[in-house]
Amino acid sequence: MIYTKTGDKGTTSLASGERVAKADARIEAYGTVDELNSWIGALRVVAPDEQLEWIQNRLFNLGAALSEAPGEWIAAEDVQQLEKWIDAMQEIVPKQHAFVLPAGGEAVTRCHVCRTICRRAERRMIEAHAEAVELQFINRLSDYLFVLSRYVGFCNHETENVWKRD
Repeated sequence: MIYTKTGDKGTTSLASGERVAKADARIEAYGTVDELNSWIGALRVVAPDEQLEWIQNRLFNLGAALSEAPGEWIAAEDVQQLEKWIDAMQEIVPKQHAFVLPAGGEAVTRCHVCRTICRRAERRMIEAHAEAVELQFINRLSDYLFVLSRYVGFCNHETENVWKRD
């Protein structure tokens, strides 16, 4: 059965068994990570990629870590993997000379939506006192999503939308 009625009074359980308010910083953090994961799923519709599937799995791991499930869920190697992918894409895209507006084709725009939700998840994780490696992962993921937006636009021969100060 999908409903348990245990949350009807505004509380939920962490993986540790502790009951907390649904507005608790940890719940806000992993709820935002879950939202990000859903948006990355929406990105995969227009930009199917094994890297994005890997990221979605890691975001579930991150949610487990934030809900205090026992075990190591995010590792330094996960951060390093994102860095490798970022470096590989940056070898291909032109050097950035201006701020990039969050606009473009469907895939580019979805990358930017994911990036901004990722930044919000990072802020929520800081409020929840997440572990250092978890914060490194989410920080690097937002970098990855920004570079991915540029890479996808470049591969699709889109003109990059840059900020023009009037």
